[in-house]
Parts: sequence; C-alpha cells; structure tokens
Amino acid sequence: MKTADKPKTASVLAFERKLDPSDALLFCGSWDSRDQSENWEPILIREKSVRGTISNRLKNKEQDPLKLDAEIEKPNLQTVDVATLAPDLDTLKVRFTLRILPGVGEPYACNSEHYKAKVLQEVGTYVKTHGLNELAMRYSYNLANGRFLWRNRVGADKIEIHISQPNKQDSKLWKFDSFEFSLRNFFVPEKYKNDLNELTSVICKALTSDSTLLEVTAYLRIGKGQEVFPSQELILDKGREKKSKTLYQVANVAAIHSQKIGNALRSIDTWYPGADEIGPIAIEPYGSVTSLGKAYRQPKEKVDFYTLLDNWMLDDKVPSVENQHFVIAVFIRGGVFGEKESSDG
Repeated sequence: MKTADKPKTASVLAFERKLDPSDALLFCGSWDSRDQSENWEPILIREKSVRGTISNRLKNKEQDPLKLDAEIEKPNLQTVDVATLAPDLDTLKVRFTLRILPGVGEPYACNSEHYKAKVLQEVGTYVKTHGLNELAMRYSYNLANGRFLWRNRVGADKIEIHISQPNKQDSKLWKFDSFEFSLRNFFVPEKYKNDLNELTSVICKALTSDSTLLEVTAYLRIGKGQEVFPSQELILDKGREKKSKTLYQVANVAAIHSQKIGNALRSIDTWYPGADEIGPIAIEPYGSVTSLGKAYRQPKEKVDFYTLLDNWMLDDKVPSVENQHFVIAVFIRGGVFGEKESSDG
C-alpha cells in the first residue's frame, strides 16, 4: 500500500466516559450506627489560624546561624481550612454515586465513517473474544478496597464498604471489609468471591447494555475528633486567596472531588513496564502519575495509548491481550484523541 493510501486517524475523535462518579460527601457518626442512615452529621470545614515555623530548605547564604535565628523570630502566620470528626464521634462516612453507561468503544464524535467502523469492528471482536469481565472486576475491586478514600484510608482501624443499586427495587446490599483487599494487586479473597463476582456482573452488564447507578458508602473508624481529608482546592488566583489551604465543600459539606474518585476507580493498569514494582496506576494515555512525576507508558517503548491504537486500527497489528485491555479501558475513561491534520502543503 502506498503511503498516501494508508488510512489515517480521524481528526475528530472523542469518547465519553462510561464511569461517571459524583462528588463524595463526608459525614461523621458512630461505628455502631453504620447500618442506620439517620444521625449522621455533615462534616463542616472551618478555618484555623496557626503560627508556623521556618522549615523550608535554605540557600547556602541563608545558613548562617545569626541569619537563621533572625528568620525564625519572624512570625509565620497562616490561615488554613481543617475538617474533623465531632469530638464525641469516631467514624467517617464517605458517600457517592457512580453512574455506569453502555456503549464501550462507540465514538461520541468522529468525522471519519471508515475509521469509526474500524473501531466498532475491533472493539466488537475484543468483547466477543475477551468480554469486559476483566475490566469490570478491577473496577469492582477498587470499590471494595476503598482506594477512592485516598489519605483517609491511612490510619483507620476498620473500613467497611456498602454498595447498592438505589434505583432497583430488589437490589442487594454488598458489604466488603476493605482491609481484606490489597492496593497492590487484584487477588480476590475467597470469602468475597461470590459478592465481588455479583458486583462485577452488574458493572459488566451496565458497560455492555443497560446503564445502572451504584450508591457507594464507606465507613471508617478513625477515632473521636480525628482529622479527615477532603479534596484540597487548586487556587488559580493566589493574589485574592489569603488562606494557605482551602478545602473542597458542596453545600457546606466537606467533599472529595469526583475527578479524584474517578482516578482511583480507574487505577487498574498493571500492564505497563515496571508494574511489579509500582503496582496499579490510573488508566491514562501515557501512564502518567503526577505524584511521581513520571509517565510509565512512553511512546519510545511503543506502549502508549496512541501507538497501540494506531497499530491496531491502522496497521491491523493487534496488541497483546493486556494492552487490548488497556486500550479499551482508555475508551471507558473517555477523552479527545483525534489527530491534528497536517498543515504541510
């Protein structure tokens, strides 16, 4: 085939996300009341003024003892947001909903009928051959292990996750002990295999044909009056913001961003180079992990999403099963993936 005749990626190519979480709201109560919906107080964010100390790394010229003493004498006053459990309550409740939509691999927008047909054909072959069970199981696992709790998970002595389908009359309530599930792998404990299989089946069906809504509630016993950790806001106009730390809230209730919940749920990629050392990372086209400042799916190694997609759709070079899982998971993540048209004459 001549180069000029080689098919091209559509310049307009977009997929809508299929896992759509809400913000997670934070409440406090008693561990013994976790099966009761009432008597849970919303966690409010309050300001606290503190005097900090000089702790940043000093330049060589600032390491003179007299200069350091002079700096320490200066007041380092800060105003920060904090969120805590009530003094007489020991348990944090984190609640959000998760909408799961069908149509995996169907472009939301595509300006090339030929390319769209190719994508639908290859995704259809993948579903018939492998199904969506592997991906659905990993999403279920990340609900059960409480990965979406982030820093709140650290320090808790008990964590119980409740999951149901609120819009379904005969919905089962699944309960999981998060500490029975690893954050490093997807090994399912024997006593939870049936429950996780049921939840996986619900998610798999929703991704395939019928959308569903899950309600997820996590209970964490962390101790009376202990600090909890909503999302921290990114303040773009720092000139107008006087606080050193601003926490996220919804209708005056402390909350975790839906984006952060989504990032945790799609942390299922163990198919990238070096996964044995790092563990699961979020599904991203380049395997980006901002906290480590590294991309684990480098184009030079031909394991990034775009290289795998082009090889698959344009050159009929079907990726390994593991990388097929990855590409389909990026479709579920959603995004805009079109190729810019060349401006060359």
